[in-house]
Amino acid sequence: MKMLASTLAGLTLLGAATLAQAAGNPLSVHVLDIQTGKPSGGIEVVLEKRTDSGWETLSQAATEQDSGRISALFPQDQDFSEGIYRVTFETGAYFDAQGTDTFFPDIPVPFKVENTEQHYHIPLLLSPYGYSTYRGS
Repeated sequence: MKMLASTLAGLTLLGAATLAQAAGNPLSVHVLDIQTGKPSGGIEVVLEKRTDSGWETLSQAATEQDSGRISALFPQDQDFSEGIYRVTFETGAYFDAQGTDTFFPDIPVPFKVENTEQHYHIPLLLSPYGYSTYRGS
């Protein structure tokens, strides 16, 4: 029983630490492979903001191998402002590494920021021939 309590306490602290890290950054993403039921590590994610002349790249990072997360995708040296943003999940290389064909070599997800005081979390549920995304919390 003590082992279970210790494990639960450790998981709670780990979750709190992850939230604390993400709390300072307005944007996070999480990718889960629904075919395997596991997090999708190593997926490159590109963040862009729409401008009058097109899309401006702000940052790029890879999801963590063990969790499938990027907890701080927005660049720390820039102001988070209202506007239209896009995260593109570059999934082709992920499936290539598994020897799996995919219909979606990349998945662009545009979203609107209206309140810069809020945190924006974008989960992606992924399989070779389909995906789903939503605004998480």
